[in-house]
Amino acid sequence: MDSMEVNKVAAAVLTAGIAFMVSGLIAAGLVHPTRLEKPAIAVQEPAAAAPAGGGDQNAGPAPIAPLLASADPGKGEALAKKICAACHTFDQGGKAGVGPNLYGVVGGPHAHMPGFAYSDAIKSKQGPWTFDELNTWIYKPSAYAPGTKMTYAGMTNDKDRADVIDYLHTLSPNPEPLPAAK
Repeated sequence: MDSMEVNKVAAAVLTAGIAFMVSGLIAAGLVHPTRLEKPAIAVQEPAAAAPAGGGDQNAGPAPIAPLLASADPGKGEALAKKICAACHTFDQGGKAGVGPNLYGVVGGPHAHMPGFAYSDAIKSKQGPWTFDELNTWIYKPSAYAPGTKMTYAGMTNDKDRADVIDYLHTLSPNPEPLPAAK
Protein backbone atom coordinates (compact mmCIF):
# COMPACT_ATOMS: atom_id res chain seq x y z
CA MET A 1 0.00 0.00 0.00
CA ASP A 2 1.53 3.30 -1.02
CA SER A 3 1.41 6.54 0.95
CA MET A 4 -1.42 7.94 -1.18
CA GLU A 5 -3.70 5.06 -0.12
CA VAL A 6 -2.77 5.57 3.54
CA ASN A 7 -3.59 9.28 3.21
CA LYS A 8 -6.98 8.44 1.66
CA VAL A 9 -7.84 6.09 4.54
CA ALA A 10 -6.74 8.63 7.15
CA ALA A 11 -8.74 11.37 5.40
CA ALA A 12 -11.86 9.15 5.31
CA VAL A 13 -11.58 8.39 9.03
CA LEU A 14 -10.98 12.04 9.87
CA THR A 15 -13.90 13.17 7.68
CA ALA A 16 -16.23 10.64 9.30
CA GLY A 17 -15.18 11.81 12.78
CA ILE A 18 -15.74 15.46 11.91
CA ALA A 19 -19.12 14.68 10.33
CA PHE A 20 -20.15 12.77 13.45
CA MET A 21 -19.08 15.62 15.73
CA VAL A 22 -20.81 18.31 13.63
CA SER A 23 -24.05 16.32 13.42
CA GLY A 24 -23.99 15.97 17.24
CA LEU A 25 -23.55 19.71 17.68
CA ILE A 26 -26.40 20.45 15.25
CA ALA A 27 -28.69 17.94 17.01
CA ALA A 28 -27.88 19.45 20.43
CA GLY A 29 -28.78 22.88 19.06
CA LEU A 30 -32.10 21.71 17.63
CA VAL A 31 -33.36 19.56 20.50
CA HIS A 32 -33.90 21.06 23.95
CA PRO A 33 -35.08 18.32 26.34
CA THR A 34 -36.91 19.34 29.49
CA ARG A 35 -36.85 17.40 32.72
CA LEU A 36 -40.17 16.18 34.09
CA GLU A 37 -41.21 17.61 37.44
CA LYS A 38 -42.33 14.16 38.60
CA PRO A 39 -41.81 10.69 37.13
CA ALA A 40 -44.21 9.69 34.37
CA ILE A 41 -44.57 6.24 35.94
CA ALA A 42 -44.82 5.98 39.72
CA VAL A 43 -42.64 3.12 40.98
CA GLN A 44 -43.75 1.83 44.33
CA GLU A 45 -41.67 -0.28 46.67
CA PRO A 46 -43.24 -3.73 47.01
CA ALA A 47 -45.29 -4.08 50.15
CA ALA A 48 -43.69 -6.34 52.72
CA ALA A 49 -45.67 -9.25 54.05
CA ALA A 50 -47.45 -8.28 57.25
CA PRO A 51 -45.59 -9.65 60.27
CA ALA A 52 -47.17 -12.50 62.19
CA GLY A 53 -49.63 -11.13 64.70
CA GLY A 54 -50.97 -8.48 62.29
CA GLY A 55 -48.46 -5.79 63.29
CA ASP A 56 -47.37 -2.79 61.29
CA GLN A 57 -45.21 -3.77 58.30
CA ASN A 58 -42.72 -1.04 59.22
CA ALA A 59 -42.28 -2.48 62.70
CA GLY A 60 -39.65 -4.94 61.46
CA PRO A 61 -39.53 -8.69 61.17
CA ALA A 62 -41.83 -11.09 62.97
CA PRO A 63 -40.38 -12.79 66.07
CA ILE A 64 -38.14 -15.64 64.94
CA ALA A 65 -38.68 -18.22 67.71
CA PRO A 66 -42.22 -19.28 66.65
CA LEU A 67 -41.17 -19.29 62.99
CA LEU A 68 -38.18 -21.55 63.67
CA ALA A 69 -40.50 -24.17 65.21
CA SER A 70 -41.81 -24.96 61.72
CA ALA A 71 -38.75 -23.93 59.68
CA ASP A 72 -37.23 -26.29 57.13
CA PRO A 73 -33.41 -26.19 56.94
CA GLY A 74 -33.53 -28.02 53.59
CA LYS A 75 -35.56 -25.19 52.08
CA GLY A 76 -33.25 -22.73 53.82
CA GLU A 77 -30.23 -24.36 52.20
CA ALA A 78 -31.85 -24.13 48.77
CA LEU A 79 -32.68 -20.46 49.34
CA ALA A 80 -29.19 -19.69 50.65
CA LYS A 81 -27.58 -21.36 47.65
CA LYS A 82 -29.92 -19.48 45.30
CA ILE A 83 -29.74 -16.03 46.93
CA CYS A 84 -26.69 -15.86 49.19
CA ALA A 85 -24.14 -18.05 47.40
CA ALA A 86 -23.33 -15.27 44.93
CA CYS A 87 -21.38 -13.59 47.76
CA HIS A 88 -21.02 -16.14 50.58
CA THR A 89 -19.66 -19.65 51.07
CA PHE A 90 -21.02 -22.12 53.62
CA ASP A 91 -18.44 -24.88 54.09
CA GLN A 92 -16.21 -25.31 57.14
CA GLY A 93 -12.92 -23.51 56.54
CA GLY A 94 -14.23 -22.08 53.28
CA LYS A 95 -12.75 -18.94 51.80
CA ALA A 96 -14.61 -15.67 51.74
CA GLY A 97 -16.25 -14.50 48.58
CA VAL A 98 -17.52 -10.94 48.28
CA GLY A 99 -18.96 -11.63 51.73
CA PRO A 100 -17.60 -13.79 54.55
CA ASN A 101 -17.96 -17.56 54.85
CA LEU A 102 -21.08 -18.23 56.95
CA TYR A 103 -20.05 -21.51 58.58
CA GLY A 104 -20.46 -21.09 62.33
CA VAL A 105 -22.15 -17.70 62.08
CA VAL A 106 -24.99 -18.51 64.52
CA GLY A 107 -23.59 -17.94 67.99
CA GLY A 108 -20.36 -16.54 66.58
CA PRO A 109 -19.21 -12.93 66.93
CA HIS A 110 -20.46 -10.35 64.43
CA ALA A 111 -17.09 -10.16 62.67
CA HIS A 112 -16.65 -13.94 62.92
CA MET A 113 -14.31 -14.59 59.98
CA PRO A 114 -10.68 -13.64 60.69
CA GLY A 115 -9.06 -11.58 57.95
CA PHE A 116 -12.32 -10.50 56.30
CA ALA A 117 -12.69 -6.73 55.73
CA TYR A 118 -15.93 -6.10 57.61
CA SER A 119 -17.53 -2.67 57.52
CA ASP A 120 -17.25 -0.48 60.60
CA ALA A 121 -21.03 -0.90 60.99
CA ILE A 122 -20.62 -4.64 61.60
CA LYS A 123 -17.39 -4.32 63.60
CA SER A 124 -19.20 -1.97 65.98
CA LYS A 125 -21.84 -4.61 66.82
CA GLN A 126 -21.11 -6.35 70.11
CA GLY A 127 -21.91 -9.90 71.15
CA PRO A 128 -22.72 -12.98 69.12
CA TRP A 129 -25.05 -13.43 66.17
CA THR A 130 -28.21 -14.57 67.95
CA PHE A 131 -31.28 -15.91 66.17
CA ASP A 132 -33.06 -12.60 66.81
CA GLU A 133 -30.15 -10.54 65.48
CA LEU A 134 -29.87 -12.67 62.35
CA ASN A 135 -33.61 -12.29 61.87
CA THR A 136 -33.32 -8.49 62.00
CA TRP A 137 -30.16 -8.49 59.84
CA ILE A 138 -31.56 -10.70 57.07
CA TYR A 139 -34.87 -8.78 57.14
CA LYS A 140 -33.10 -5.54 56.19
CA PRO A 141 -29.30 -5.32 56.53
CA SER A 142 -29.13 -1.56 55.98
CA ALA A 143 -31.53 -0.93 58.88
CA TYR A 144 -29.73 -3.31 61.25
CA ALA A 145 -26.26 -1.88 60.52
CA PRO A 146 -26.45 1.50 58.75
CA GLY A 147 -23.30 1.88 56.66
CA THR A 148 -22.89 -1.84 56.01
CA LYS A 149 -21.10 -2.89 52.82
CA MET A 150 -23.75 -5.56 52.18
CA THR A 151 -25.92 -4.39 49.30
CA TYR A 152 -28.63 -7.05 49.68
CA ALA A 153 -31.99 -5.33 50.22
CA GLY A 154 -33.32 -7.96 52.61
CA MET A 155 -35.71 -10.89 52.88
CA THR A 156 -39.17 -9.81 54.00
CA ASN A 157 -40.84 -13.21 53.73
CA ASP A 158 -40.97 -14.53 57.32
CA LYS A 159 -41.06 -18.23 56.38
CA ASP A 160 -38.14 -17.95 53.95
CA ARG A 161 -36.10 -16.00 56.48
CA ALA A 162 -36.78 -18.61 59.19
CA ASP A 163 -35.78 -21.41 56.80
CA VAL A 164 -32.47 -19.68 55.99
CA ILE A 165 -31.71 -19.00 59.67
CA ASP A 166 -32.55 -22.63 60.52
CA TYR A 167 -30.12 -23.76 57.81
CA LEU A 168 -27.39 -21.38 59.03
CA HIS A 169 -27.74 -22.73 62.56
CA THR A 170 -26.92 -26.25 61.28
CA LEU A 171 -23.56 -25.00 59.93
CA SER A 172 -21.58 -25.75 63.06
CA PRO A 173 -19.92 -28.73 64.71
CA ASN A 174 -22.02 -27.84 67.80
CA PRO A 175 -25.19 -26.09 66.60
CA GLU A 176 -26.83 -23.61 68.95
CA PRO A 177 -30.15 -24.92 70.31
CA LEU A 178 -33.20 -23.38 68.68
CA PRO A 179 -34.99 -20.84 70.88
CA ALA A 180 -38.20 -21.98 72.51
CA ALA A 181 -41.36 -20.67 70.86
CA LYS A 182 -43.12 -18.23 73.18
